[in-house]
Amino acid sequence: MSHQTDVLLNVLGGMFRPRGISVVKAAEPPARLLKLYDIEASPFCRLVREVLTELDLDALILPCPAGGTRFRPEAQRVGGKLLFPLLVDDNTGTTMYESADIVDYLRVTYGKGQPARRGWRRTMAVGTSMLSSLSLLRTAGFAGMKARPSHAPAQPLELYSFEFSPYSKPVRALLCELELPFILRNTGKGHWKDIGTAAVRDKLWKAPKGTTRNRRWLEQHTGQVQVPYLIDNNTGTAMYESANILRYLMQTYAA
Repeated sequence: MSHQTDVLLNVLGGMFRPRGISVVKAAEPPARLLKLYDIEASPFCRLVREVLTELDLDALILPCPAGGTRFRPEAQRVGGKLLFPLLVDDNTGTTMYESADIVDYLRVTYGKGQPARRGWRRTMAVGTSMLSSLSLLRTAGFAGMKARPSHAPAQPLELYSFEFSPYSKPVRALLCELELPFILRNTGKGHWKDIGTAAVRDKLWKAPKGTTRNRRWLEQHTGQVQVPYLIDNNTGTAMYESANILRYLMQTYAA
């Protein structure tokens, strides 16, 4: 499957659930990074990642694809069972399963909001997340679901991304398959003029680029704002463009 076809499928899949695009309520970043044991293709993990984007919270993502050996055993030791997502918050001493409970915890603890309503709203959220996750379906199975052999990095990579981004999804899927830990720098949009690609935003709206915390960082350090943006301090590499990032990850870490 071509990269552009992959992106198009992600765009179509995202239409089922247009969440995880903008920062809804920016939370104060905690002193210690949240840890999320995650499977990119899981619709339940997606629900948690959406809220991380909407609260403007970064997290250390520890990928746990099926057949993985790097973080799945660790997740079982930490939580007591193989169930994902699994959130670990060292700021409060909290370890918890179940996406609905994790979403409520993040909303209350960091968003200073109220727990989400359950019932049909929860059913609808899970259903639309499942439909959206179908965009990751490929001939070989779900992208971001099964592990493939890789070399472990000495330290986590960093990825500037937001959950809905169709260009970021293939990168996160490959990071998951290769079991590469990464710090997710959520880069949600902060203004309606952020809509569309970077080229549309800059040429049509001529709007400020740094509308949220991590978008300001990108503007100040790279002169532009788009996602995905990968930083690999293991090799001194920093780069834009999802196709180039995918190629780099395969060449550098795939066994």
